[in-house]
Amino acid sequence: MDLLHGLDIISTFAFALVGARVAADRGLDYGGIAFIATIASIAGGTLRNVFLGLTPVWINDPWILASVLTAVIITLSLRRVTHVGKILLALDTFALAVATLSGTQLAFELEIPWFSSIILGVITAVTGGLLRDVLCQVEPVLLHRETIGTAALMGASIFVLLNELSAPSNIAILVGGLVVIATRFISIRFDLHLPKFKK
Repeated sequence: MDLLHGLDIISTFAFALVGARVAADRGLDYGGIAFIATIASIAGGTLRNVFLGLTPVWINDPWILASVLTAVIITLSLRRVTHVGKILLALDTFALAVATLSGTQLAFELEIPWFSSIILGVITAVTGGLLRDVLCQVEPVLLHRETIGTAALMGASIFVLLNELSAPSNIAILVGGLVVIATRFISIRFDLHLPKFKK
């Protein structure tokens, strides 16, 4: 298991854990919690691969589904724990960064145009959370606060820019990921968000 694969497994687990927690807080049954956790964690990567004409990773990689199952078991075992909010936020932010860079790098390695690589990176990062919120009937975080989409967009753009400047791939990934994390935490800390449309 290489480093990128390992990080993908961890990000899948983090997205699944957050999805399971949201579903549990909405009072869904065990099946619903497992379903939401699965959708939240694999939807982005699946959609990316479909666009790229590739087989979704989870079909051939049992570690992906194992990480989802682990997240569901942990959620069901811990029941409601009110003081883990910051931990879940940190995990979700880390997963957002990994998913953004994983999606962008894959597209970039396949020699997809730079602008499409950025879009695919954002899609990889935000699709699962968007579907999670819609299915749980809560206002999607992506569409109204925390600049999740902006953080992913900035991280993917920095990665592409550094690659175009011939920076080492590891440096591009590290800097791009840090940009995602910093953008999200700064936006939360200072309550920053994109302007809203006013009627």
